[in-house]
Amino acid sequence: MAAAVGPFDGFEENREPMLNVMTMHWEKVEEIRGCPTYLRAAARKVWDDVLASGRRHGFRNAQATVLAPTGTISFMMDCDTTGIEPDIALVKYKQLAGGGMLKIINRTVPMALGSLGYGEDEIESIRAYIEKEDTIEGAADLKPEDLPVFDCAFQAPNGTRSIRWQAHVRMMAAAQPFLSGAISKTVNMPKDSTPEDVANAYMEGWKLGLKALAVYRDGSKGVQPLNTTSGSDKADKEKKTIGAPRRERLPDTRTSITHKFSVAGHEGYITVGLYPDGRPGEMFITMAKEGSTIGGLMDCFGTAVSMSLQYGVPLEVYVQKFSHTRFEPMGPTKNPDIRIAKSIVDYIFRWLGVTFIPGFREANTNLPQGGGIPPKNGSGEPDAETRPAAMTAGGPKPSQGTGANGNNGHGPHFGSTNGSGNGHGKKTTQAVAAAVETTTAVAERAESSALGTSRQFAMFQEDAPSCDNCGAITVRNGNCYLCHNCGASMGCS
Repeated sequence: MAAAVGPFDGFEENREPMLNVMTMHWEKVEEIRGCPTYLRAAARKVWDDVLASGRRHGFRNAQATVLAPTGTISFMMDCDTTGIEPDIALVKYKQLAGGGMLKIINRTVPMALGSLGYGEDEIESIRAYIEKEDTIEGAADLKPEDLPVFDCAFQAPNGTRSIRWQAHVRMMAAAQPFLSGAISKTVNMPKDSTPEDVANAYMEGWKLGLKALAVYRDGSKGVQPLNTTSGSDKADKEKKTIGAPRRERLPDTRTSITHKFSVAGHEGYITVGLYPDGRPGEMFITMAKEGSTIGGLMDCFGTAVSMSLQYGVPLEVYVQKFSHTRFEPMGPTKNPDIRIAKSIVDYIFRWLGVTFIPGFREANTNLPQGGGIPPKNGSGEPDAETRPAAMTAGGPKPSQGTGANGNNGHGPHFGSTNGSGNGHGKKTTQAVAAAVETTTAVAERAESSALGTSRQFAMFQEDAPSCDNCGAITVRNGNCYLCHNCGASMGCS
């Protein structure tokens, strides 16, 4: 490369030191022990050419010889391994960047078996066994003494053998004298390796003269590009451990609530069956004076909701999903908590929320926590029929039916009315009466404030349209309307 494009920048300034380093490598060839004669002769010829070419043209790279990432190069060369890096497994699975899995089978096994003296039928039998079991261990036609030839970096999922990490380090040490730089090869360690094993690997590499060493413990990362299993076995095992959905049936004798409703003149009944702890577990919907089609649809819809409630779907999910669903019939109702319904489904699930979800009524009707004071008429029943829906949220006036002193005409009176008793008794009686009147006045003011706010809010909603964004009823804000549910404005506010 230096003869074609020139040496690296600064070579002339470092010419003598660079040539001295190359000469040292050339001299080390003669010190290699345990090396075949032909391999030493080949290495000597390479370094003779390196020195001769370097003195003539220089060197293109300051780092003359290194061993680049061996696994990556193997894939680029379409070979199983470069030799210094053992194969991860005879059968391995590679994660693809765009998704999916690629199964890779070592193609040198038949060649190795042929070199060991196996016949064609035996080779085919062993190869078929490897493809089926992902390991060569246990193959009927393989001799036990030949097993070490096929050991790999990682233990096969159905096998027990693998190359120990010490062998990785020693293989790198055998190649290090031929290189001026380091070896980019990973020392693969099994899953059960300890921190002491990792420390010993680095210490062993330092003792053997390695210039670099990288360690990887199998399974130490959540995702690795090569695996010995496809992951389908793990997925099947996880599927088996997932239990089937459990249905919590209601007892044969159960408590239920039946609610009559009317939406724009369309009447119907909601019957909710309850668990012993008060949770809703089933729902039946009956429409009055409707055809068989509507009645059948509502019956099937109620059955579907009942089944999902018994299988654990929270009621809050249904209420959030179906509230403010808009379709005909829609219009006013007789329920003070749901003055206008966008549809029958909207009414059903908003009523379920008001009835069974704590805080839903207060959050959706703008009443104080605790529900306020339910409106009463003269007979003690909810005043839903005789008063407009928008006016029923506030309840009776605090002063209704009370006397001038805060009593209802039938309560006890404090103080002496016949002039008898001593002065001390009169003062005590007057003090008690004053305290009672003060407490009653404070309570009435607090109640009046809360009910006044609710009544004022109801007045603002009396002619308000529904929100274009979420479907909730808006509140008059000057000449425009404001949605307190989602914050949207309809007009100029």
